[in-house]
Amino acid sequence: MRPHTHTHLFEGAPRRALAIHCTLGQSSAWRGLAAELKDVVSVLAFDLPSHGKSGVWDRTGNVHDVATDMARGLIDQPIDLIGHSFGATVALRIAVETPELVRSLTMIEPVYFAAAIADEPELMTQYKRDSAPLDAAFAAGDEREAARVFNRDWGDGTPWDTLPERMQDHMTRLVHYVPASAAFLHYDSAGLLNRLEDAAMPAVLIEGDQSPPMSGKVAASLAKRLPDVARVVIKGAGHMLPITHPDAVAPHVRALLARS
Repeated sequence: MRPHTHTHLFEGAPRRALAIHCTLGQSSAWRGLAAELKDVVSVLAFDLPSHGKSGVWDRTGNVHDVATDMARGLIDQPIDLIGHSFGATVALRIAVETPELVRSLTMIEPVYFAAAIADEPELMTQYKRDSAPLDAAFAAGDEREAARVFNRDWGDGTPWDTLPERMQDHMTRLVHYVPASAAFLHYDSAGLLNRLEDAAMPAVLIEGDQSPPMSGKVAASLAKRLPDVARVVIKGAGHMLPITHPDAVAPHVRALLARS
């Protein structure tokens, strides 16, 4: 059963895009980028399962399947997709499985590790080594420590101890999403790798030059496989660049929209 989907429309031009946020985020994360693009597009954002004001995922089944079903349920005609991190992998999946619904595809740091691992299998060993502190926290049942480690590795650089307690609580409550996402992100549970050429619409991959190294590996792997894609690196930006650098991201989204 699909959870209740909470949406927010950032009103702008008649053209509409659907924006899909990252793990531990929420629809409001798109406020800055939507403001930068309001002259060319309105941005419909929604909260992923268990995030923001959307319904709670009951932790059964594949969370990526649930999130993709939720996103696709909001599309009733061809639309521009904009996704960040986990949300970018949902956008990619929709573009591959139902390309007739997608005018253009913007992926900001998609964490589709399976693509990079397919090209360099040794990356799985490296990734497991790098994620050992996170795995240890989960193994110990300490989701607060897991949230702290995840924020350190994939956040916007803000130290955990300086975050408001309510934000720490929010991240702790949702950090179970990280291991739950592995079936798709690491092991390609939806079988996209051999179908990426089906996403033939104009696309762009946007990353920060201060992001974790795996971000660049994923972008390089996807750039080789997608038929019509550009790759952009934003100087001085990290993984949370749609929030920290919306003014730098916007021109590249705008250029893609002009092409499609």
